[in-house]
Amino acid sequence: MRRDLYAAGAAALLVTAAVLIGRRVQDTRHTLFVHWPPLLAEWDPHVGPGTPAAVLLAAAGAAQGPALAARLPWRALLAAAWAASTGWILSLALVDGWHRGVAARLTTRNEYLRAVGRFHDVPAALRDFGHHIVSGTPDPWPAHVAGHPPAATLTFVLLDRAGLRGGGWAGTWCVVLGASACVAVLIALRALTDETLARRAAPFLVLSPAAVWLGTSADAYFAACAAWSLALLALAVTGRSPARAVPAGLLFGLTCYLSYGLVLIALMGAAVLLLGRTALRERPLLLPALLAGAAAVPLAFTLAGFNWWTAYHLLVTRYYQGVGGVRPYTYWVWANLACAAVITGPATAAGLRRTGTALAHRTGPAGTRLAVLVSATLLALLAADLSGMSKAETERIWLPFALWLLPACARLPHPRPWLAAQAVLALLLNHLLLTGW
Repeated sequence: MRRDLYAAGAAALLVTAAVLIGRRVQDTRHTLFVHWPPLLAEWDPHVGPGTPAAVLLAAAGAAQGPALAARLPWRALLAAAWAASTGWILSLALVDGWHRGVAARLTTRNEYLRAVGRFHDVPAALRDFGHHIVSGTPDPWPAHVAGHPPAATLTFVLLDRAGLRGGGWAGTWCVVLGASACVAVLIALRALTDETLARRAAPFLVLSPAAVWLGTSADAYFAACAAWSLALLALAVTGRSPARAVPAGLLFGLTCYLSYGLVLIALMGAAVLLLGRTALRERPLLLPALLAGAAAVPLAFTLAGFNWWTAYHLLVTRYYQGVGGVRPYTYWVWANLACAAVITGPATAAGLRRTGTALAHRTGPAGTRLAVLVSATLLALLAADLSGMSKAETERIWLPFALWLLPACARLPHPRPWLAAQAVLALLLNHLLLTGW
């Protein structure tokens, strides 16, 4: 227990250093382009309509979450986790009110909904997409549209065409799907490790500080697609549902066309395949089915006229034309990790310490398999960090990775105090800061 506290304390020191050094760099050099480093946020102590529900859910989750997760039937637990996660995310978002916290988030000048009107002819927009990525070209895309493959914007175009127009519907889409990611992680954990560890992880997946940014950030939607891809893959390779390799591949392909950086989810997928290598030997068609599914989305977009690789290189140019070319790598390469510590909370820092112990001492097959999955997630996150294409704003960009670090908390022996710490951190973040998402 003492070593767990040391790990949490080390994470707190990292965040403190990122705040103090970041404030110094921003005040003297003005090169970070965030007002409350390392987070894109403003100091703005406030309460709002969501405050009572958020406090109530935090107290109930910390007090009763572990017991409920242990005794609910499995399917009921999944439904309860989705409902509780949706409530937690939405209540935190509503601390800022419906308009500022939900409806307006995806309508600002850099966001996806600004470009919906330019997709009146979808095939033509896809063929022409790469011509508007770099700044200085005619009618350049808003920053987030240019910074992602077109499946991200196309999703909101399709919502608009279905009659679900405006920021309120777009925000609700992101909240509901983002909340479902915890269900996907639980399904994967049960398939790859055991049900006991999955049940112990459930309250931490629900009551996470990441929920502050899962509220109406499009990255919550991306995280859900990535999580369900891995969950279906886990079901396929454990032999329970091998036919699900095709939809697992389809969702992975979609994930890569939602965000360029999420190709790194392949590292976590490789860990799932490693853990299910017996099924790969016994079912030789499983891997071809996965690859066929994964190829479908890239093939469709390529035939429609969008070249992922060319667009990515244009994005790199756009990135360095803007603040990405000014933000110092020497600060963000470690301050990004402080952002990860914030969104995953002190319990995850303690859980990661135990993950290292499990790998070193092989504390049982389920624990070792969990450690492999978490370690692959850390590897993917570090690769994203070292790339230099994630300088700042990683509190939302890294949500798809953060959700797979939270299961490390399943190894903590006394969950209630750690859950309380997670919830208090989320409440403080949302009530003291006005976050960018």
